[in-house]
Amino acid sequence: MEKSTLAIIVPCYNEEAVLPQTHQRLSALLAQMIDDSLAASDSYILYVNDGSTDDTWQLIADYCQGSNHRVQGIKLAGNVGHQCALMAGLETARQHADVTITIDADLQDDINAIPQMMQLYLNEGDDIVYGVRRRRDTDTWFKRTTAKAFYRFMSAMGVATVDNHADFRLMSRRAVDALCQYHERNLFLRGIVPMLGYKAGTVYYDRQARQAGESKYPLGKMLTFAIDGITSFSVKPLRLIFFLGLAFLFIAFAILIYVITALCCGRGVQGWASLMLSIWFVGGCLLICLSIIAAYVGRIYTEGKHRPRYNIEQHLD
Repeated sequence: MEKSTLAIIVPCYNEEAVLPQTHQRLSALLAQMIDDSLAASDSYILYVNDGSTDDTWQLIADYCQGSNHRVQGIKLAGNVGHQCALMAGLETARQHADVTITIDADLQDDINAIPQMMQLYLNEGDDIVYGVRRRRDTDTWFKRTTAKAFYRFMSAMGVATVDNHADFRLMSRRAVDALCQYHERNLFLRGIVPMLGYKAGTVYYDRQARQAGESKYPLGKMLTFAIDGITSFSVKPLRLIFFLGLAFLFIAFAILIYVITALCCGRGVQGWASLMLSIWFVGGCLLICLSIIAAYVGRIYTEGKHRPRYNIEQHLD
């Protein structure tokens, strides 16, 4: 059987603290996979520098010079975000690689799952293999709770995602080709990839603690990421606004009946407390509804301009 060229894609943003260890481990793993005939001899690691402000790019350039063509580097012109950096790597790698594997630079995802992914691709014919965490023991209670809530909410909104799967996955060339036909700028790959429909497998692993550096997904970015995912794949929030309006009409009708009954029975009490409470409550709900609509309008505005998701400043191979 002809060996497949593998590209391991690693998006990097200010990863100088952890990148030397990451490169050492990935290089050793790739060499072993080539020796075990799991990957062709021209397989390589592709680092995507997503506008880092530290020495990440200099480290990548050094690795490219002394790698014997087993390392490539892409320098993006500015910071475009994790998802767009992944797409830059995938769109570049598909030109030469038969199969790609994406993994974060902190290596909290277990690299020992990569050979298992290749086995499923080679032996089972899986075009997509998801790396799924067995448990989230290394996460804080808050992150575990919010992550579970996120996946459940996405499912309720009708978005097809894989529980406890981030962006650690294998994709064949034809799967990547299909993915590249999705041109939206507000990327949510965890929702797009399951939509491709190709045969998929799963590899389970234990997530490790971060060895160095800081998390690139603080609470603010996590919330933004969640909003992007919901508004990119589901219109259910817009439908919920309609039912919320019906609920308000029902409440208003019930209050009207109460007021008429109170006046007829001579129990009407003049005051402003209930009136002000109703105004503030309804006003707050209206603002929430308007913000939901504005989020969708904003997505339409962004997509309508058809701006490129990224620009490559330099490509080292």
